[in-house]
Amino acid sequence: MAEVTFYGADWCSDCRRSKSLLNTLGVEYEMKDVEQSADLAAEAEAVAGRKNIPVVVFADGEFMVEPSDADLHAALTKRDLI
Repeated sequence: MAEVTFYGADWCSDCRRSKSLLNTLGVEYEMKDVEQSADLAAEAEAVAGRKNIPVVVFADGEFMVEPSDADLHAALTKRDLI
């Protein structure tokens, strides 16, 4: 499993913002496009307990739903991913 798994969709502005931060910081992540698969959408909902995206899952099992850039940056820093 990747250190970061990202559930999102291209049409989602919060997803684009969070992906941009990950890319800018050079964080490798596994992208799971919920628009391409009902199974992936169900996975994201099972993790988050709701349908909101993006859902960012860390290898330690913790996750974030629609994180702000500051919160996502802090979570990546905490895990020594940046």
